[in-house]
Amino acid sequence: MTQHTPSSPGSDDFDPSASSLAGHVDQSVMAELLSIRSSIDNIDATLVYLLAERFKATQKVGFLKATHRLPAGDPGREAAQIARLRRLAEDAHLDPAFAEKFLNFIIGEVIRHHEAIAEDHQASSDQRPQTSALA
Repeated sequence: MTQHTPSSPGSDDFDPSASSLAGHVDQSVMAELLSIRSSIDNIDATLVYLLAERFKATQKVGFLKATHRLPAGDPGREAAQIARLRRLAEDAHLDPAFAEKFLNFIIGEVIRHHEAIAEDHQASSDQRPQTSALA
């Protein structure tokens, strides 16, 4: 199994120096721009890996909910998480509205996954042969 590190973009065709500005700005400015972009690329890779880990955890929640026939969404938990994330965003000097939109997008995806897991779980339960208590 190949392990990717957060510093590698994971794509052989990724060119970190790709820019439509090359040849149009001073070389020293371009070098500084590429250096800053390298940090951004590392952060983007880290975000992807963090999101992957988050979704692995939420998949486990989805299976637990499906097994116990719990609803895919939990509005109380979602509201608490949004309020918490807005506070964290304010502390980090990030636009709280952006943080909320981002979390709402993730929550929507998680609920969609949970619904699919529940449907799969129900379908597999329906296909199991029913055993008789009289047998």
